[in-house]
Amino acid sequence: MTEKKNVGSRTQSDEVLQLVSFTIGQEEFGVDILKVQEINRMVDITRVPNAPAFVSGVINLRGKVIPIVDLRQRFGLSRKDNDKNTRIIVVELSARVIGFVVDAVKEVLRIPRSVTEPPPPMVAGIGSEYITAVGKLEDRLLILLDLERVLSGEEHAQIAA
Repeated sequence: MTEKKNVGSRTQSDEVLQLVSFTIGQEEFGVDILKVQEINRMVDITRVPNAPAFVSGVINLRGKVIPIVDLRQRFGLSRKDNDKNTRIIVVELSARVIGFVVDAVKEVLRIPRSVTEPPPPMVAGIGSEYITAVGKLEDRLLILLDLERVLSGEEHAQIAA
């Protein structure tokens, strides 16, 4: 791969994205590694009355209570029993720590921005408002999510309450 260079600055074609990749159903997603605080095995989640349907509940993470969002539910997919691969990806969004339940975490990837392109209007049944790009890897597509947009401002407020 040839890399374009500008003296003193990086061009878009040689920028490298560092991503945590994970699966939900048959699809593979990626999020910016800088947003991810930690990845944990599934633990018991305490249900919260009157929470939105996609909020599984809360967990105690080293003395801090954090809300847990089930990305399957958020994306309108059917429920799935947790298994040995189920993980909670803990991220900080809008100065709040939130956990996202995913089917499995795959790997940390470094991909050039040049292999990504803007998303089509619908990808895997998920609206493009959540998707920043689609990465074209050698043998698969990687859907890059913007976790900030997965929850609306109103939903952030509901979770905070």
